[in-house]
Amino acid sequence: MRVNDETVVLEVLTAAFEDNEAPAAPVGVSGSELTAVVLVPTVDIVPEKKPTTTAAGNLSLKKLTKTERNNLHLTLVASHMLLTVREALAVAPGITAVRVVALQQSRVDSYGTPQIDVVFCAHFERDRLAAVRWNEAQANNIIHDTATEVVVDLKRTTQELLPIDLSTEPAIRGLLSRVEIGELVDRQG
Repeated sequence: MRVNDETVVLEVLTAAFEDNEAPAAPVGVSGSELTAVVLVPTVDIVPEKKPTTTAAGNLSLKKLTKTERNNLHLTLVASHMLLTVREALAVAPGITAVRVVALQQSRVDSYGTPQIDVVFCAHFERDRLAAVRWNEAQANNIIHDTATEVVVDLKRTTQELLPIDLSTEPAIRGLLSRVEIGELVDRQG
């Protein structure tokens, strides 16, 4: 059995996450479980149009429906979450489970402080990820098939990721108080 020195694990993972496209940060270690956050982009990163061809074979651009755009965003968020989990498990062999929380900047308040929403949370165990066919499976399906817990609020009609109501999730709310939001936002910028 490997012993996880929290200070060492957090330092190693902080360094490992430095180059990620979506800023991520380890928040804590309890036994062999890591908690991490990842700051994901908003749906605005997804283009509003997609390439297509006309009946005559000419190139054209077609407007994405809200559902198509939101599904692409959901896949992007899921991908960043899974990247964070895989990197944590690769770098910290004593970690057997990862709880990852996807954060998203909703706005900047009148004082210049970033306002953050929690949009997706999931818990993964190393053993359940071992046989995943990473090159074949889609990120959304991997989360659906392997996560032991999922907290997400999707708008029923358009699949839009909605902020999670933290009044019903005290553990997630408590986690946010331990996250250096400004540092994550600066790394995203």
